[in-house]
Amino acid sequence: MMKHLGRAAALAGLLVSLWLVWREDPRAVFAVLRVAGGGLVLAALAHVLPIIANACDWRSLIRGANRPSLGKMLHLVWVRESVNCMLPVARIGGELVSFRMFRRWGVRPSTAVASTIVDMQLTVISQLMFTMVGIGFLFANAQSGALRLAGQLAWGVVALAPVLLLFGLLQHVNPFERITRVLNRLTSGKLTTLVGQSAQIDQSIKLIWRRRAVVLRYLFFWQPLQCVLTSLEIWLALYFLGARVTLVEAIVIESLIQAISSAAFFVPGGLGVQEGAFVLIGGALGLDPATSLALAAARRIRDLLIFVPGLIAWQLFEASGGSARPHTAPHGVRPELAKQRSGVADANRRGERR
Repeated sequence: MMKHLGRAAALAGLLVSLWLVWREDPRAVFAVLRVAGGGLVLAALAHVLPIIANACDWRSLIRGANRPSLGKMLHLVWVRESVNCMLPVARIGGELVSFRMFRRWGVRPSTAVASTIVDMQLTVISQLMFTMVGIGFLFANAQSGALRLAGQLAWGVVALAPVLLLFGLLQHVNPFERITRVLNRLTSGKLTTLVGQSAQIDQSIKLIWRRRAVVLRYLFFWQPLQCVLTSLEIWLALYFLGARVTLVEAIVIESLIQAISSAAFFVPGGLGVQEGAFVLIGGALGLDPATSLALAAARRIRDLLIFVPGLIAWQLFEASGGSARPHTAPHGVRPELAKQRSGVADANRRGERR
């Protein structure tokens, strides 16, 4: 059902995109794109910078000897973002793929789940903060016709405020353990082993939030840096398209585009929604429709150069045995001792056969 809904949404979005370009004169849009030329490729490749920042901030949430290297975290963030942005997975499919990759690399399940959840929580909080900054800029500086758009976005922020409150409350009530206990009762004790694992996840989430220095650095250094680097793509694309905007205006465009694209999570790649958002927000900041649609096309170039290869990388990971579970030693037994015991057991079995 979800697959068919995603396909229908993608088709509808594609039709909307084509209609927007047709309405604004395709020749004008292509003329602007010709002016930019290969500069749009450079703007698209600049997305590697926010991927690096995201890998660093997510990695900072993980402690222990099994913490993945920066290279592995870059791979993980690249794949997660590609899945979430290009497929109809309601913005959570990338997190599920991330969990499989964590397990392949030997990260404990509780650590993998906890770091993923806290990363999502902090990302939503920071995204909401930057959306508020963008709305404030529109109210203060945009043309009068943009006030309605700013007002609608402001109401969206108000509607999301309870979500942040819920995030704050959930970490104190052990939600995973409680839910698993209820399911365990409903299944007559068949989920007993999962109750302990759920409690570990709740505890791991609490431990991450208690590391205040890490959380504050995530919110007030890594996330702002990531937003600025992502906005750099917008600034570079507009520069090559012949539109001169400030970096602050590029940050406003990026923050509001992200908010609208997140709201339309059910549309693969934000087809149609993203193009319409660029026209609305670009018009509010004085950009003509042809330039706004050319900017949206530049974002599609990024999808082709960064996210399509990311989907291929994900399939290669799965084909290489991504579903294989890492070998774990019994609780309380060191890995090297477990290997020795395993080797002795194998030798004994060979002796018995002889």
